[in-house]
Amino acid sequence: MAFRGSLLTTMLLLSAACAARWMWPLAASADEPKAKAENTISLQLGEPVTAQKLSPAPKLWITEVTDRSGNPQPMLVLKERGGVFLDKLPTATLKEGLEQSLRAANLLAPDRESADLTMRVYLFHFGLAAGSGLDFFGKVEFTTVLKNAKTGESQEVKASGTSIGKGAVRKKTLQKNVQENIEEALHDATRNFLRGTQLKEAVAALLKGPEGAPGAPTEKGGTTKPPRNW
Repeated sequence: MAFRGSLLTTMLLLSAACAARWMWPLAASADEPKAKAENTISLQLGEPVTAQKLSPAPKLWITEVTDRSGNPQPMLVLKERGGVFLDKLPTATLKEGLEQSLRAANLLAPDRESADLTMRVYLFHFGLAAGSGLDFFGKVEFTTVLKNAKTGESQEVKASGTSIGKGAVRKKTLQKNVQENIEEALHDATRNFLRGTQLKEAVAALLKGPEGAPGAPTEKGGTTKPPRNW
């Protein structure tokens, strides 16, 4: 009888272990935060960033913003406390912010055909970086490839922005702090791009000489450097 009781106990324990093993992924999935109206925030650049004076002053056009962060959930910026989600993709927010500042500086072309330089932007980080758990560390990092529409030559310009903000106990305060923290990092990255020496040097290199200067006629018979396929 003792043997049967021991065997029955063992079988019950194994059954419970198997059930727990199969139920654990379901429980973990249930704990995953879901985007709702009450935990979704909207990010904006705010005031346009004042761009530096570029000579010659080009007309720029953003062809595409590509997410290279490798983040499978780019709209989830905070998983804890029920999650904090963005209302649109980070690539869209970055594109809007760059266009807003370029337009304010009269550097944004009305369309691609009239642009002196095209911009293809690669976004590597957008949101919160690893922190101490008490503070929020906002980080935005991207690289822009500027391309001369006439010569096909290109230059890379890197930019990044960071911000440190306090955490919070209340949910509404936490969301507000996360939003302000990422917006400040976005503003900082946009400022570093538009006011940095890399952009100034890239524009000067791409528009040097009569062939690359804004408004210069396009020569027939090809260019000295074949354009790359984008």
